[in-house]
Amino acid sequence: MDSKTQLKVDIVAKIAEGKIDIVNAAKLLNKSRRTIERYLQQYRNVGIQFVVHKNTGKSPSNKSCSEVRCAVQNLIKQKYFDVNLTHLKELLRDKEQIFVKRETLRNWAHDIHHVKRAKRRRSQSRKRRERMEAPGLLLQMDGSTHRWFGDKKSCLIAIIDDATSEIHAEFFESETTFGCLRVLRDYITRKGVFKVLYVDKAGIFGGPKRCNFSQVQRACDELGIQIIFANSPQGKGRIERSFDTFQDRLVPELRLNDIQDMDSANRYLQDVFIPSFWREQIEVLSRSGGSAFTPVPEHINLDDVFVIKDYRKIRSDHTFSYGNTFYLIESPLKHSIAKQKIEIRTGHDNGFSAYFAGRELAVSEVFEPTKPSMLDLEIQKKLEVLNLAEKLQNVSEAARLSGVSRDTIYRHRKLIKEKGLQALKRQVRAEHIHQNRTDQAIADTVIEFSLDNPHLGQVQVSYQLRKHYQIELSATGVRNVWLRENMQTCALRLQKKESLSASI
Repeated sequence: MDSKTQLKVDIVAKIAEGKIDIVNAAKLLNKSRRTIERYLQQYRNVGIQFVVHKNTGKSPSNKSCSEVRCAVQNLIKQKYFDVNLTHLKELLRDKEQIFVKRETLRNWAHDIHHVKRAKRRRSQSRKRRERMEAPGLLLQMDGSTHRWFGDKKSCLIAIIDDATSEIHAEFFESETTFGCLRVLRDYITRKGVFKVLYVDKAGIFGGPKRCNFSQVQRACDELGIQIIFANSPQGKGRIERSFDTFQDRLVPELRLNDIQDMDSANRYLQDVFIPSFWREQIEVLSRSGGSAFTPVPEHINLDDVFVIKDYRKIRSDHTFSYGNTFYLIESPLKHSIAKQKIEIRTGHDNGFSAYFAGRELAVSEVFEPTKPSMLDLEIQKKLEVLNLAEKLQNVSEAARLSGVSRDTIYRHRKLIKEKGLQALKRQVRAEHIHQNRTDQAIADTVIEFSLDNPHLGQVQVSYQLRKHYQIELSATGVRNVWLRENMQTCALRLQKKESLSASI
């Protein structure tokens, strides 16, 4: 019995003995008169047991059964291990037909030590910036490299409207100029030309690394779009926060739908995830009912804007160099354009076209004799020694004149006779296995134990191997075995375990 309960019992007992009246007792316990009278009546009926609540020791009427709890915890361990609590509640409701409150899920997840925590960083005081009043005034653009699907990393390039959080995104192999131009072109084709693009100081967008010329900056200048560079990631916080949401929700959904290739990921992102989740729960209405988007001018062809444009100087014979190759201008010209600059436009298919003064020119490749490689020169020298020996009909004399041993001449003759001229190439030694590599038997034990306990990290696996198997292997050694077998994450280990079980 705590001190508060003891005080309640003492005051009610004094009321029953007539030592204190109900009015003063109500002031002491900070209760109403009616409550004190109810306490007094219960005290006279059952004694001090009146302070014990009638539901003490009973299970709540709305308590979930233990079978549901065990089922949900198994799903968290095996299927939804990388999902946050809010997302987990939605997946259980939609996929498993299990209806559980978020706080109940939090308690169940804490019991098995499976809680996806948010990133915690040292906070810094920053001033809040209000959203733009109308869509099309300011858009933020960036790329996020992450292991979105499968085993390899890829880049999600996205552009988001500051006023409404409307987003357009697409997966690429990496954050390239072609990818940024494609996302910009698709968005402008669908919505129109906007006013300002807010980006970081990466060289792709014309930051300090490429301040003289950038393809994205050039395309924006041709459309009249101003580029503003952020001094910190927090400056373009809307696009940065969107990547956190994508990594938190999209990655588990791609895994649960068994999406391993980029085309399927792009279709799921644009046809399912953005329409069903982003537009319903993230997008907001702008403060102004109007729009700042403007149609693309009729005289501008987007196919001529969103390409890679390079410039080369035309030589006196109307040729130019591009990609370590010479090309000749074959289009009929009224006047000479020597010493002028020609515009090279490269598309997504890596093919290029040559333009001068807005007119496409017909070009052809100029074939010039090439210099022999070092490998060809080496074979040529060996053949000269063999020809000398054949001409002199004396191997010893040829060896003395060329400075090559007789055994070498005989060996080269044998190689040509058995395998041809290509056998004279210098042979490269095959790579040998490193002497410090983990023994295969120990590696097999590590793999078997890791698949039986996929949730354990490399430090715990090293400790358990030392404790139960008397195997002295460092955590780095465990990590190296995982990397060779492509099972360095919990998800990859579970995937490998399922594939092995299916094959059996």
